Amino acid sequence: MAASLSSRGKSSSEVDGACSADSSDSPSDEHRGVRPCPGLLSLPEEVLEFILCSGDLDCKDIVSVTCACRRLRDVCTARGTVWRRQLFARWPSLMKYYNHWDLLDWLEEYKTRYKAGLEAQKIVVTFSKALIIEHRTPCEAFSDLDTSGYPVHFIEDELLSILKTENRKCLAQKYCANKILYFMRQEATLCKLKSFLQRPVDRQDILEGAVLIDQYCNPLEDVSLANIQAEIDDITRRVKVYLSAKNSRHPSLSLRAGNVSYIEDLDLQGQALDALNHVLFTEMKFKGNVSDFYNPLNSYIHQVLINKTGIPISLSALYLTLAERLGVRLEPVNFPHHFMLRWCQCAQGGSSITDFVYVDAFGYGKCLTAKECEYMIGQHVTEEFYAAVSTKEVLQRMVGNLLNLGKRESKDRTFMLLRVSLDLYLAMYPDSVQHLLLQARLYFHLGIWPEKVLDILQKIQALDPSQHGAVAYLVQHTLEHIEKRKGDRGLTVKHRPSEKEVLYSVGLIVRHKRYGYCGVIVGWDPMCMMPPDWDEDFRLPQLPEEAPQPFYSILFEDGSCNYVAQENLEPHPEPGPIQHPDIDQYFSEFVGDHYIANTKLQLQYPEDTAFTIQQSLLGQSEAPQLEP
Repeated sequence: MAASLSSRGKSSSEVDGACSADSSDSPSDEHRGVRPCPGLLSLPEEVLEFILCSGDLDCKDIVSVTCACRRLRDVCTARGTVWRRQLFARWPSLMKYYNHWDLLDWLEEYKTRYKAGLEAQKIVVTFSKALIIEHRTPCEAFSDLDTSGYPVHFIEDELLSILKTENRKCLAQKYCANKILYFMRQEATLCKLKSFLQRPVDRQDILEGAVLIDQYCNPLEDVSLANIQAEIDDITRRVKVYLSAKNSRHPSLSLRAGNVSYIEDLDLQGQALDALNHVLFTEMKFKGNVSDFYNPLNSYIHQVLINKTGIPISLSALYLTLAERLGVRLEPVNFPHHFMLRWCQCAQGGSSITDFVYVDAFGYGKCLTAKECEYMIGQHVTEEFYAAVSTKEVLQRMVGNLLNLGKRESKDRTFMLLRVSLDLYLAMYPDSVQHLLLQARLYFHLGIWPEKVLDILQKIQALDPSQHGAVAYLVQHTLEHIEKRKGDRGLTVKHRPSEKEVLYSVGLIVRHKRYGYCGVIVGWDPMCMMPPDWDEDFRLPQLPEEAPQPFYSILFEDGSCNYVAQENLEPHPEPGPIQHPDIDQYFSEFVGDHYIANTKLQLQYPEDTAFTIQQSLLGQSEAPQLEP
């Protein structure tokens, strides 16, 4: 497994060698009998560093260099350039986590990253085995994931390297690495959101909150506040260029990002908004997504910037942020059916709805009166709906939109959008009985996390005893589900189907038709039994025979395991023993061209032993006979 992922085939002893190479107790040059080249050692230290950081020297080479003499060992100091270069040469994606001026123990960073990679691989192997061999879905119980104290970004980096591998034998590992990374990033984002909500109200920025929602819903996307702010800075620069042509002395031109300062003159504010409207809606073609209004992408700020389309609330969040950077104060208004921004027309501040005009970012930045707002939605609205709302209320509406979309999404069998939007809503309002009950029912419906369902129901009962009836019903059936699951973990006997032939059996050595790698079958199903997103990730509907067809759990010769469709397998022409660490858990011995299942596996597949022997004899009879 380690060789097939991102260790690049290097032995674990390389890190130990690196450790010993830095030891001050290492033998002297004279005792080792080493005679380093005097010409090389006469070079300045920075030149030696440059030489050692050039070319294709790897970790083992540097360890060998440090053993040559004290002079070279001093050049390769743990805090020096050489080990820093080794770290980033092997794992270049780590560079974003460091600054150029960081003075760290780079050798220790290298060793920690290497060991974290082994730990991540171990986790992935464990999860993939549980998924492929035992048909358990550990991907729904990542809350118990233990990273053994290694930095999270090192674990993530290894998981990303697994996902990037093009080795088709690692499909199961890639699936599990994807799930683990998804969970880890969501957990980190949820912690950031909860911390964000604990800040004073005046330090809760709408853009940052929108980015956190985006990150939680899209944990595998490269969404960061810094990148979003950089794009908004670029739009702001374009607006200022246009504005400077209209008024070269406009005060917005001198404002810097991060320094909130508002313009008092109403005419100057109007000039800034006019310039913003021109650049955003005329030049850059941002617009409301009328044709595909209910697409969840309209709610994600990074997708709004990519597609230049959105819904009223996402476009308003963008518009408000840009206006603030131009020195114009706008306030969010939780207007029914159509989110708006209000712009005060009084220098001393407004107290009545007539003191404001209402900016419709969905309508190309058009300014409306209160009456025109009512006309737009076709109903009378009381004054309370024209009031400014807090950042938390804005985020609540964003999440509420996603929640409604999740309820509408009938095609998604995993209900992922509904699940993540519930998580976000309960992070903001953890005591909402209505949403806790919806979450419990959802997990119960999906048949996942029964223990968590019981925890949610217990909390509901404590918050609102009047929900006793609904809670008692779910508790009873959840306990039944837990008992059934315990029973399912026992021995499940599988008889070979009579109608649709399962061509292969436990113990046979098979080969993948497309990629040529071979393995031994340890289990089969008459049809694919993986979670719904497995089908989507591996495009099962595109298989020529499509599902349903038999699928096989296979231990492969590289130490991995996978779940393969029958149409992609063929008998191995020259079957031999498979080198896999788990072979002894399933088989008692290798006989000629197949494995003999152990007692437990024979009980689970009672008809497979005879079938395997029959196939073996058939293969031998069809083999070409040598002339005497």
